[in-house]
Amino acid sequence: MTQPTSPNPSATQAPDAGRRALLRTSLLGAGLLLASATPLALADNAPSLKVYGPGGPAPAMKEAATAFEKATGIKVEVTAGPTPKWIDAARANADLIYSGSETMMSDFVTAMNGQLDSADVTALYLRPLSILVRPGNPKHITGFTDLLKPGIKVLVVNGAGQNGVWEDAAGRLGDIRTVRALRKNIVAYPANSALARQAWIDQPDIDAWLIWNIWQVSNPKLAEQVAVEEPYRIYRDTGIAPTTRGKQLPASQQFIAFLQSPQGAAIFQRWGWMTNGA
Repeated sequence: MTQPTSPNPSATQAPDAGRRALLRTSLLGAGLLLASATPLALADNAPSLKVYGPGGPAPAMKEAATAFEKATGIKVEVTAGPTPKWIDAARANADLIYSGSETMMSDFVTAMNGQLDSADVTALYLRPLSILVRPGNPKHITGFTDLLKPGIKVLVVNGAGQNGVWEDAAGRLGDIRTVRALRKNIVAYPANSALARQAWIDQPDIDAWLIWNIWQVSNPKLAEQVAVEEPYRIYRDTGIAPTTRGKQLPASQQFIAFLQSPQGAAIFQRWGWMTNGA
């Protein structure tokens, strides 16, 4: 009987070595590594990076963290979810904080009690406000104006990076009638996206959910996506900043540089983020 052949170690290691060399070259170009350092040496001397932020950008951020560790040997621990679940831990040991909007990041600067400086924030990528509908789109919703029709039940998020976003969309044309019509159709205002997701599951009579497009990308079986048409479309970003503690670790800036690199941009694009201009 033919015995299975053992994999060639050099063949399995070559791709990883190539990726590490490529990342090292890009980081050196950004002035983030000492010329004499190697990614593995840095990994040996640096602690794991501890990163905290909201749930929306988490799938992309976690995939990026895994890719960064594979390329550099530096572990990145991403803790994500509603802010009250992690803010105390972040105050104690966070190296980096990422956000789901500029207003959210401003809130984090305040919540971190002096450990986060707004001058250190790097804006990464944008995503658009979108409409999630039930599978099959039974109400035949084709855009934002359909949400204004009598009898359409709409779910919005009122907090956690989406403060006022539905009002921003409805008020884009300066017509108060649009704001009135949408408000009349809103049936729930959960404080964050996780609570909104649960409301969408628990209340099957809700017809449409105004939220970022990335939530449908990470929950493809839960809903279908309908684009918000211009001029009603709203965009907000995800950004990242090192804490006072994180600024002492060269690996923090390495990870930020990786998020902005072509490899990092490709990861975020797969999760629905807009990476033009990156």
